[in-house]
Amino acid sequence: MPKLFGRNYTRQQVQDLVGDMSQVAGIRRGELIEGTERGAGLIEVSNASGLSFSVLPGRALDISAATYKGMSLCFRSKTGDVGPAFYEPTGYDWMRGSFLGLLTTCGLTFVGHPETDPQEENEELPLHGRLSYIPAKDVYTRGAWEGDDYVLRLGGRMREHIMFGHCLEMTRQLSTVLGESVIRIHDRVENLGTDPAPLMVLYHTNPGWPLLDVGARLLVQSRKTTDWLKDEDVSPDVYAKMAGPRQRMHDDVYIHRPRADRRGDVHVALINDRLGLGLYWKFPRKEMPVLSQWQHFHRGTYVTGIEPGNCSALGRAWNRKNRSLEYLEPGQTRDFHLEMGVLDGEKEIRAFERAHS
Repeated sequence: MPKLFGRNYTRQQVQDLVGDMSQVAGIRRGELIEGTERGAGLIEVSNASGLSFSVLPGRALDISAATYKGMSLCFRSKTGDVGPAFYEPTGYDWMRGSFLGLLTTCGLTFVGHPETDPQEENEELPLHGRLSYIPAKDVYTRGAWEGDDYVLRLGGRMREHIMFGHCLEMTRQLSTVLGESVIRIHDRVENLGTDPAPLMVLYHTNPGWPLLDVGARLLVQSRKTTDWLKDEDVSPDVYAKMAGPRQRMHDDVYIHRPRADRRGDVHVALINDRLGLGLYWKFPRKEMPVLSQWQHFHRGTYVTGIEPGNCSALGRAWNRKNRSLEYLEPGQTRDFHLEMGVLDGEKEIRAFERAHS
């Protein structure tokens, strides 16, 4: 039963009040045709809960923008929604087309800074892999009543392959329910090749201003947290409170081994107490046992990354050393579930803190 504008409604009551369900929840497909946006495609999702977001079928069905009641939940880079034909794989040139947005998915066989893995391809692997530039096939969108819930769903599949090498396919579904400010993602990766393949999947989610601001707080229960340069333990006072934009560019990355609740789920949130606004992440630790946190507090590129994955953002060598490099056998599948939702107001923020502190 959807809760809209402060009260609950039955399915029949909603249908009595609107001419078409797009009045309160809908999906529209379009085409981006200007400049380097050509080929990215566009799927716009709206929800009367206040949540709206844009998905790019030409870019692995990643989420390029998201707002809640007019407030952006994510950082948007100056590149815009670059189409897949403009991918530049050399070194760090991945960033020439990176909008970041609410979600840029990294993988499927590599995540991290460019490096060479002599145990596998023995060639330079591009920054954060190729997945985010792969267009989806069999793309679908639909909105329908499922019992008392009106559910919007969209999805498709992306294949990362090379003729004489690995072949991994990701099937993705995103969904949101009328009246909820939540996005749910279910990905399934299958090895369609004939040999075991490295499987590295990381959900590079990128909160930005106004959610990200001076004094915003990261809530994460971590068994162990290390920094990326010295691989030394760090305490929450180092990473939990957000700073404002700085004059000089500087990056920090922290690798969390998060704790799970009794159901095996990890709960993380970024809280802006001044706005009474938060964004939370929920995911099974069994599926994604590592959480990378990126801080890039620079003027004009003011962003943080909350990045759950089956690996860290530090590449093959680091993950192999720390026993977090996974392989997928031929015919084997691997599922990933991620939920991102808005915390609106002090009451919801405090309830989250009580439940997951």
